[in-house]
Amino acid sequence: MKRTGRLSLLAATVVLSLVPGPWAGASTTASGQAAPAAAPFCYEEPSTPGADISDLKSKFSSSNWMPTLQEMYKRRWPSGEKLAIAQANDKYWTQFVNTKSFDGFAESMMVAIHEETHMWDLDPSRTKWDVHMGAWINASQQATAVPLQGGFPRKEILPLITDKLSDSMDGVYLRDSQQGTYKLQGVLAEQNAGLTGLPAVTVVQEFIKGVGASNARDIAATNLRYLLLYLRVAKDKHADYWAKIKAEPKLREFVLTQFLRTAYWLEKSAPYTGKVGGPDADKITATNYSPANIAILEEFTGATVRKDTNKNCTT
Repeated sequence: MKRTGRLSLLAATVVLSLVPGPWAGASTTASGQAAPAAAPFCYEEPSTPGADISDLKSKFSSSNWMPTLQEMYKRRWPSGEKLAIAQANDKYWTQFVNTKSFDGFAESMMVAIHEETHMWDLDPSRTKWDVHMGAWINASQQATAVPLQGGFPRKEILPLITDKLSDSMDGVYLRDSQQGTYKLQGVLAEQNAGLTGLPAVTVVQEFIKGVGASNARDIAATNLRYLLLYLRVAKDKHADYWAKIKAEPKLREFVLTQFLRTAYWLEKSAPYTGKVGGPDADKITATNYSPANIAILEEFTGATVRKDTNKNCTT
């Protein structure tokens, strides 16, 4: 989905200030840096997609959408509830939320949660553009002050994409004259927002009747593709930058978490392909597990990931 205006606006409003803090849920070394996750490690988070919310649907109106949103996710996906509470006062919600019907409301959550993740992540209290970033991961884990060390334009990954599976997104994020110049900040910001939008609709899939969330799985898979290819180009063409980011334990742990988290939600959402994703999502995922992509992930993070079952785990 084309959101160039939104991301450009947010990038322009990010000011150069950050209140440093620890990454909630990550252990630290004596020096205060994030320690690598102990193996084996599996990414999981609570969700109860079968929880009854029929009462919320029956009482839904354009005037009670925010308490409905919070209660809906409280029952089915607590991370969504906590994010909604954290962002409750954001004035931009109404641009993303469909309040005409409950089904339309549920379907609009892919975009709404995606965009509000951006709003949380790119808040100037957390992000200093191209220097360090914050990221909402789940209700109990948020990454803060993750070093970025600048980077290179993400359009440099285009030669490594030899298929048309992600062509529509490639046009927006890689070939666009402005978006293509964004560096690692842009890659990770879009990856986190796109990934958070996936569980937002996965847990309410039975109410989705249209196409508003039909590419949620594709977005998550494609943004992971971009991250893995970015690491490959960093190593192959930007040796100095590769050395800098590989020396950042917090960034390495964040990348590992995001890889496992993507695997977790792609598996959870797989039964609902057609509502929250198309067949290309699994094809893109297959390329993400190519030998070259897995090799760069494991070299960068220092972890070995599972490739058969339980892909949300290290070995």
